[in-house]
Order: sequence, then structure tokens, then C-alpha cells
Amino acid sequence: MTRLLIVDDQILIRAGLAALAAAAPGFEVVGQAATGEEAVDLATALRPDVILMDIRLPGMSGITALEYILGRAAEPKPKVVMLTVFDLDEYVYAALRAGASGFLLKDTPPERLLAALSLIADGEMLFAPTVTRRLVETFAHQPTTLREQPASLRDLTERETEVLRLVGQGLSNEQIAQRLVVTIATVKTHLNRVMAKLGLQSRAQAVVVAYESGLVSPGQGGARQAHP
Repeated sequence: MTRLLIVDDQILIRAGLAALAAAAPGFEVVGQAATGEEAVDLATALRPDVILMDIRLPGMSGITALEYILGRAAEPKPKVVMLTVFDLDEYVYAALRAGASGFLLKDTPPERLLAALSLIADGEMLFAPTVTRRLVETFAHQPTTLREQPASLRDLTERETEVLRLVGQGLSNEQIAQRLVVTIATVKTHLNRVMAKLGLQSRAQAVVVAYESGLVSPGQGGARQAHP
């Protein structure tokens, strides 16, 4: 059962999402919040598995709330999915760097939204196609000198570096396992070690690191799409 916290300042959207999730098998809505401050408090008190949160909130923004939530949360930390009306929201990249596990547009069909939340709960990531394109474009227009590999990547083994590169290309654990001819459990072990060594909170952050370090270049692949 996936425990879900829903955060949106618009009561109709919040209530609609809560009703949708509550009626679906495998989900339990443990709380609702209208502000970033409420989201931080409820996330600490309720310890949800997944938080579905509007990126634009009055007062404390969704990104700031995300940083507080992940900074205070005990292991296992919640997966945070950001909701946005705009497919090219200016805050997308900042939220990815802060640890968001993915993005969903508010006009995502109900069945796809539920399927996406299930993917997130299982440790995968998802972006709307336009969000993926924005991420790629962000790095495509940066000079190569800004994408030098940080020293921390030198702590990774050759196999861990390869797993990070494939994650950056948008491959799922199953696809990586097939590519490397190993088990999915082995892929998860390597990825967990990568995230621990690099201090990452989410798989999406690993994608950002792969782009920033130059392991993945624009055109080599994109993140998993938001319709399974």
C-alpha cells in the first residue's frame, strides 16, 4: 500500500486528486496540505511514501518545501512528484536538483497519473516529454567547460559509472539489467551505491548529475516518459 500526501493550494484540485487516489487499489491518502509549510509539517508527522505537490504554492514554494522535506526526512525518504500546469515551467530544473523524483502535468489523464505514481513508488522516475526536452536543452546550451566531471565521480567503480550513465539516458532498472546482463537486484545495488557516494536523494538527481558531468550528452537519450 502506497501512502500518499497531496499538496495543492486549490481545494478542488486537491480534493479531486485525493478522491482519485483513494478510490484506486494500492493507494492510501494519509493527508492533504494547501501550503508548503503544511506540507513540511505533515510529511514529518505522517511519513508518506509519495508526495504529490504543486510546484507553485503561495508563501513557501513547492521547491523550498521539497528541500525541507527531504532534508528532515528519515530513511526511507519520500518520493516527491511535482505537479505543474506549464509543460516548460521555469522551476523544473531547480526542482530536479533539489531531489524531485519526477513531474506530472495537471491535465494528465487519471489512469496515467495513477500508473505514474506506482512507477515512482517503485523507485523509477518520470517526466513529461516536454520536461525531458527542457532538461536536455538546459545542458545543450551550456559550454562544455561547465560540464566537467566532479571529483566525487572518481569514487565510483567502472560498473557504477556505467549504471549512472544508463540512468542518465533514461533507462529503467529492467532495461539496464538487460543491457548489462545482470539481475535487476544487482542494478538496484549499484544504483544505491552511486546515490550514497554522490549524496543523491532521487533517481532524477542522478539524471541531472549524469548530464552535468558529461556522462550523458543531449541527444543520447531522455528520461522516462510520463505515460507508462
